[in-house]
Amino acid sequence: MAIKTANVLARVEPDIKEKAESIMAKLGIPASVVINMLYKQIIMTKSIPFSLSLPAAPTALDEMDVAAFDAIMQNGLNEAKADRSRPASEVLADLRQGL
Repeated sequence: MAIKTANVLARVEPDIKEKAESIMAKLGIPASVVINMLYKQIIMTKSIPFSLSLPAAPTALDEMDVAAFDAIMQNGLNEAKADRSRPASEVLADLRQGL
């Protein structure tokens, strides 16, 4: 008698799992079907079926820790809520002068 299924055990971050399963549920596709599709694509392409590369340019989070990034974002939000903002055209003009 042939085995019709095999188990795959993988550790996944809980929030990632929850978000992905929410999307799969909306699509009506169980995780086992998605995993089986991924495995079939790996076999067909003899590779990982999506690009694996480092970003071309560093992102803000590459340059600072999460707490520093969150502090900068909170400061910007506070400035906007206090109506201490400038028109985008003015900011872009200042940036162009700096180049």
